[in-house]
Amino acid sequence: MKYILAIDSFKGCLSSAGAEEAVEKAIHDAEPGAEVFRLPVSDGGEGMLDAFMSLSDGTRHKLLVRDAMMRHVEAEYGISADGTAFIESAASCGLTLIEPELRSPVRATSYGVGELVADAVRRGCRNFIIGLGGSAVSDAGIGMLRALTDAFADGGTMDDALRGVLGLCRFTLASDVRNPLYGPDGAACVYGPQKGASPADVVMLDNRARRFADFSARHFGYDRSSEPGAGAAGGLGYAFMQYLGATVHSGADLLLDMAGFDAMLGDASCVITGEGRADRQTLMGKLPGRVLSRARAAGVPVWLIAGSVADVPELLEAGFSRVEAVTPASMDTAEALRPDTARANISETIKRLMI
Repeated sequence: MKYILAIDSFKGCLSSAGAEEAVEKAIHDAEPGAEVFRLPVSDGGEGMLDAFMSLSDGTRHKLLVRDAMMRHVEAEYGISADGTAFIESAASCGLTLIEPELRSPVRATSYGVGELVADAVRRGCRNFIIGLGGSAVSDAGIGMLRALTDAFADGGTMDDALRGVLGLCRFTLASDVRNPLYGPDGAACVYGPQKGASPADVVMLDNRARRFADFSARHFGYDRSSEPGAGAAGGLGYAFMQYLGATVHSGADLLLDMAGFDAMLGDASCVITGEGRADRQTLMGKLPGRVLSRARAAGVPVWLIAGSVADVPELLEAGFSRVEAVTPASMDTAEALRPDTARANISETIKRLMI
């Protein structure tokens, strides 16, 4: 039997690598002769940098930048052997970097993302893959653009910055978010409350994004604010698309392509995927859904495991051959989120599935 593991992180609990390690051990305990291939994966959010760097020969670089509250924080990004820069936006403006009582999307800025991009440009990078996910911001990317202007046109404008080396760079956004910049399905309305925005804040942030998009459309003569992905990372996706010509791709697909996932499916017996919580949204561009689509095309069964599961009939109807919650219903949430407990729960689930 040949098993392929492509499991996203169990957020706040286990990394992708940690979850896959637990599954691999359980498989070998139950079936010592099994082949197991682990793919570090991410949909563009947490763990994106580690996943991409594990699949490429490259170097990591640490830089002191600003977090979402403009405090200094050490952030890391990677450069592959071919000069592609991998930047995880949450490394500088991530929600987990900000204490809950200090979170304020009205004040939060994406300035640090621009600092990371600028450093990579100075090191010679012209091709960028930017992971969008887990951010604390809802500034429509204005902070990121300000940082790039400060770096490449100090005292000037973004237009001035784009006339130089920045205008030669290509940006690919890794994200599973399909929301537009503003409106009922926009960045502020959908994601603002998760970042600490009050109802009044949401209205203000949505109006601010709309005004910025109107200004930018008049300036450039085109408007990308309603395109899928513009609302990713609090509108950071929009700024990259509108000002830097970025394209949006599924972070999961980018990684699966880079890992040669489709070729591995040829003689695979089973694919095991998963995430912290699985429900109908799993099928809307998230990593397990992308894994399922590719594996089904190759005729390979897919097991889905998650810390908790809802909408099981829909997931099974979509094509997953097994859907299992690893956390016992009687277990306290705090206990279930302990890494050792999660690893044990994953192990017991896999052994049960293999009987």
